[in-house]
Amino acid sequence: MSLRRAACLSLLISIALASTAGAATVGREQDIVDLKLGQRVLVDDGTCPAGQVKEVRGAKMTDKGVARTASCVPRHGPKTK
Repeated sequence: MSLRRAACLSLLISIALASTAGAATVGREQDIVDLKLGQRVLVDDGTCPAGQVKEVRGAKMTDKGVARTASCVPRHGPKTK
């Protein structure tokens, strides 16, 4: 019985982690208010070439908070508004 409980618990934890792993999409970089270390946010502001979208990442901790880096990455799936 304890093996079944452990399997159910691990399944619930993996589902919870998988649902939070996706990157959020915003329209402007200014809309990102609380970027965490390691978090990825996709910004669809038209600054990247066709078929790509800007990805902003929380790169490292500084005295002023989380430092950001941005790069263009391939767009996956249909464009959403």
